[in-house]
Amino acid sequence: METQQAAVQLKDINTYFVGGQTHVLSGLPVTHKSMVLNGAPREVNPNGAHMAGQMYVQEYRLAAPRCTVPVVLWHGGGMTGCTWETKPGGGTGWAWRFLEAGYDVIVCDAVERGRSSFAMSPQIYGSDPVFRTKEEGWTTFRLGLRYSANATERHVHEGQRFPVEHFDDFVKQWVPRWSDNEARILAAYEALIRKTGRCFIVGHSQGAGFAAEIANRLPHLVAGVVAVEPGGVPVAPNPDRLPPHLVVWGDHIQASGPYWSRYRAQATQYFAAAHQVASVTELDLPRSGITGNSHFPMMDTNSDEVLALICAWIASQSSNTETSMIQGDKS
Repeated sequence: METQQAAVQLKDINTYFVGGQTHVLSGLPVTHKSMVLNGAPREVNPNGAHMAGQMYVQEYRLAAPRCTVPVVLWHGGGMTGCTWETKPGGGTGWAWRFLEAGYDVIVCDAVERGRSSFAMSPQIYGSDPVFRTKEEGWTTFRLGLRYSANATERHVHEGQRFPVEHFDDFVKQWVPRWSDNEARILAAYEALIRKTGRCFIVGHSQGAGFAAEIANRLPHLVAGVVAVEPGGVPVAPNPDRLPPHLVVWGDHIQASGPYWSRYRAQATQYFAAAHQVASVTELDLPRSGITGNSHFPMMDTNSDEVLALICAWIASQSSNTETSMIQGDKS
């Protein structure tokens, strides 16, 4: 059951972009098209300088944060920062809940997604975008084993916590993605963390893998990583230093076939190696008695319960972070 919203006093809401490079194109055909309502055709010339690889960032700063270290939220593949906002069908998302818990919150639309925009392909992005179907999303996100256009004929996993009656509203959040843009995405994420400074990164799915990689690159700037249902992980952990990690898994992984079993096995291998360097805690929700969660625990009906466990872990790390900052950890 969802708890009521608590009062939050914001000091500032700030938006900006990080990253991005100029790409100059030439030799492309010039066309003539109407570009406004009932407008006459005009010249459309794609030759020239284009900006690509930038990332949109939105900061929510509290008037009196209880922790000096902000929480940065990174969404998964084919999604945007909307992942962390209002839940499908209504309900308070994790962005607001983190503010209630006393953390400044930073929400991103990764490179190529949402307000970060995208670039011409294949001239700048080397491939065509990938679009997700309802059929794929239904099974990939572990809502059930079979999607049907008729809602009454869709298979739903027993005890499913995702509000499947609002699936069609959820689908409206999906955006195209590219399969070969990881370097651009990571470059923007790295630029953000260098700008933001020490922070906790909460990443979901593809974003969890990116969070682990940035923790590899910038362990002195990442206070901790919360990897929610990680889809993809780095090749190997930093052998010298890593921040603590919390890895969160939902339900129905085995029931959904080999797709997620492979992802989880890959993540398990990586985090076992990371545990040689840093504290790694696994929160397996069904094993802990919290059953029915989908690939999107931040959207499930028990999202507040799951977040309370995550906030408790972050709070346990925050005291270490504050001590480190007082002692002047500049490594």
